[in-house]
Amino acid sequence: MRSKVLSNLETADLCRELALLLHSGVSIGDGLYLLTEEEKDPALHAMLDSMAKTVDQGSMLFRAFEEAGCFPVYLTGLLRVGEEVGKLEETLNALSAYYENKERTERQVISSLTYPVILLVLMLSVIIILLSKVLPVFNDIYLSLGGRLTGIAGGLLMIGRFLDAAMPYLCGILAAFLLFFAFFTLNTRFRKWATGLWRKHWGDRGIAKKMNNARFGQALAMGFSSGMPVEDSAELAASLLQDIPKAQQRCLRCREQLLAGEDLSKALEENGLLSPAAARLLTLALRSGNGDTVMHDIARRMQEEASHALEALVSKLEPALVLITSGMVGVILLSVMLPLMNIMSSIG
Repeated sequence: MRSKVLSNLETADLCRELALLLHSGVSIGDGLYLLTEEEKDPALHAMLDSMAKTVDQGSMLFRAFEEAGCFPVYLTGLLRVGEEVGKLEETLNALSAYYENKERTERQVISSLTYPVILLVLMLSVIIILLSKVLPVFNDIYLSLGGRLTGIAGGLLMIGRFLDAAMPYLCGILAAFLLFFAFFTLNTRFRKWATGLWRKHWGDRGIAKKMNNARFGQALAMGFSSGMPVEDSAELAASLLQDIPKAQQRCLRCREQLLAGEDLSKALEENGLLSPAAARLLTLALRSGNGDTVMHDIARRMQEEASHALEALVSKLEPALVLITSGMVGVILLSVMLPLMNIMSSIG
């Protein structure tokens, strides 16, 4: 069994290869054996061989992926939906595109955060040195001239003395932060563990909530296109979010409303799974008999909106950090230099 978790790109490649083999008429079991023969990585070779044997014993593909233990809940859950509705090839292609986009987004986020994090660490180091080492020197100068630091400068001097006393602890905290960021950037297993922990407790807010809704919408659209009852589609879609309890609860509340006879669009809107505009569009589509097509389009738009929102947030981080840290340095320098200028002008 593979000792490390598969990366997003490895997962995308595996799904794409299986989809191509299915499209050419190769059975899923034979396809897995073909991939096993071509795989050079011993750990991945063993995993694919085990999956092929599982399928040959009569299990469904999603069950083989689950038993491998290397794949996220979203992948195995969507495969289950795809197999049950008879759209396995389409599902594999959709998963491949999803994980390729996820890999691209993660790389963009990491590359976009690397420079701001380095800049933040450097600027904080400069600020700490100014407060703990440089500011006391200015205070000694003021004292020799018969004055003392007051106001903002005096308050900063007290902060500097505190930082100077706490320097060993600050260095430890800074080292721990840099170590965490390095592990998060370079280690796939640690990154997945950290993001999984975050999703479990805080993964249904803001942009993450938009992504959860897009995942739910994609599974719901697949259920629509297969003719599956909407309540069953909602239940299967909710199962894809079991790693995010709050998001899954919203989806299950929606299903309960559907079982009680609530209109689909209204239930989705009330539980925050669709925007009012998307709910109105879905209502019109259901009345015209185009619910599956429109739901696929809505899910695609939701995914694009979530991706664009994440990109916009990342693009704002660097200038925000530059402005904040530069402003802090400017305040420190001005609070020291202005009183010194007043004293020098009085002497002159």
